[in-house]
Amino acid sequence: MTLVSTLSFLKKLNKNNNKEWFDKNRSAYEEAKKEVKALVQLVIEKTAVFDPSIASLEPKDCMFRINRDVRFSKDKSPYKTNMGFMIAPGGKKSIKGCYYVHIEPGNCFIAGGIWMPMPEHLKLIRQEIDYNGDALKKIFSSKDVKKYFSDFDEESKLIRMPKDYEETHPYAEWLKLKSFTVTFPIDEAIFSDKKVVEEITKPFKGIHALNAFLNGALDS
Repeated sequence: MTLVSTLSFLKKLNKNNNKEWFDKNRSAYEEAKKEVKALVQLVIEKTAVFDPSIASLEPKDCMFRINRDVRFSKDKSPYKTNMGFMIAPGGKKSIKGCYYVHIEPGNCFIAGGIWMPMPEHLKLIRQEIDYNGDALKKIFSSKDVKKYFSDFDEESKLIRMPKDYEETHPYAEWLKLKSFTVTFPIDEAIFSDKKVVEEITKPFKGIHALNAFLNGALDS
């Protein structure tokens, strides 16, 4: 399978982001949505081989609405120009570590981990890094992880150390993080390749190891 129709639709939507155009091209949107839904199902099945915790998910549990929430945004464009999906135990609203695929012409990527955990969950993750940072370092050094990810993303990071931790802590840079995500950019051509499922799930084994560490912190 491929997402040729999806990419074509998103490129056109980017140039015509208004309700009138969308309504006239709703059939193209439905076709794109159908393609993505089929992809999500195959990715769930492939991922469940090494991560049984997501085996019971259905595509609807993982996919997002294309409508934007414009209530507090200066940009009043009504639609997202991407179609992403998040696979995690419990679905897209889960607090657990996830696998995320972002489909957007010119900005496609695979990501994973936990984005902006709640304060109580952030505290648990920091405690786990404090106690078992060596284990996390070993995960980042493993073949499945280092091929795609060198470290956590640093989009949300404290300047100073959080309370209760010393500046000299060996894992100070991880303890300063407020999100624990990894990102791997991919070429949109992957979605036109019949091996798209195989290509997408290659980085997932590394994400699985990182998620296991993060989820272990939440379960402690």
